[in-house]
Order: sequence, then structure tokens, then C-alpha cells
Amino acid sequence: MDIRPLSIDGVWEITPRLHGDPRGMFTEWYRFDHLAEAVGHPLDLRQANLSVSARGVVRGVHFADVPPGQAKYLTCVRGALLDVVVDLRVGSPTFGRWESVLLDDVERKALYVSEGIGHGFCAQSEDATLVYMCSATYAPGREHTVHPLDPDLAIDWQTDDEPVLSDRDAKAPSLDQARRSGLLPDRATCDAFTRSLGAAGA
Repeated sequence: MDIRPLSIDGVWEITPRLHGDPRGMFTEWYRFDHLAEAVGHPLDLRQANLSVSARGVVRGVHFADVPPGQAKYLTCVRGALLDVVVDLRVGSPTFGRWESVLLDDVERKALYVSEGIGHGFCAQSEDATLVYMCSATYAPGREHTVHPLDPDLAIDWQTDDEPVLSDRDAKAPSLDQARRSGLLPDRATCDAFTRSLGAAGA
């Protein structure tokens, strides 16, 4: 298992080793100890979700209040999707920057997204299925979204069709509107929370 950080601090790409033979394939797509060593603290799993999307569906950009936020460990178990992370932490040197990783059922890559990072994805195949484990349970009052088609973000969702959005995401504020309303997480607060997770794990 290879775990490497992306250019946005707080996000890691995980490439598992695939063991295949005529019977099929086996892989360890999550290892508690390997991830904790890479990110500096254990992932406290509280909820697991499964999302099925048709081609061209865009979900996100979602984030949660910090603390406690909601870290996510994601992989695509069927089809393919473009997974996108956005640095929404006010005060971060990469604030407003996004990065994407293709998750599919061929390479079986996974992604770890820390608290305070925005997350979204676009289905690149029919019946794309994403599974993800979360560090906190769903809490509607703490969870928010930034408009995925915000021209200031200019995310390339890599779809030829008009992206299909939920009503919630279609009505979401832009990044600037979310910042001016005080909705976005603060980088210093996120860093302090992350340090507390390492101390608790030690």
C-alpha cells in the first residue's frame, strides 16, 4: 500500500496492492495502522456510506463545521468517478485550490480527506458506486456545501454533459459568499483539531 500526500495539505492518495489470479482479485483497501502512520493520528470511524450515481451526476462540494468536522476515507467499488477536493480553510496557503483524483474499479485507489477540506465527485460511468467511511456521524446542522459550478473555483468535472446536481447543491453559495458569511472553516482551528487527534492517539 502506497500512501502519498497531494498538493493540498490534509489529503492523501492511497494506492493498494492488487493480488490477482484466475479466481479474481484481493486487496487491502484500508489499513488502520498504515493510515495512522501516514497522517499522524488514527481515523476514528463512526459511519460508513454508499452512494450510487449515474453518469454526469456531481455531488458536492460538501464540508462540515470544525470541530468536529468529518474526515472521509473513500474508494470507488464499481465504475469510475472523478473525486475532487477543495481547500476551504480560510487562512490556508492553498485556500480555494482544488485537486482531482480518478477513483475506479481498476486501480482501486482510495483517498483520505481531512476535516475542513471540501469534497465532491462526478460519476464518469453509469452506476458509479462510491463507498466512504467517516470520522463523524451525519449532523445536518453542521454540514454545508459550496456550489460545485462556482466560476471562481472553475472545477473541471470532466463531463461533456451538463452536470446533474441536487437541489441543495444547486442552491449552494459560492466560495466567496460562504467566506463572507463566516460559513467556512478556519485553517488554525482545523490544525489545532488535527493536533488534538494525534495527542489522543498517542
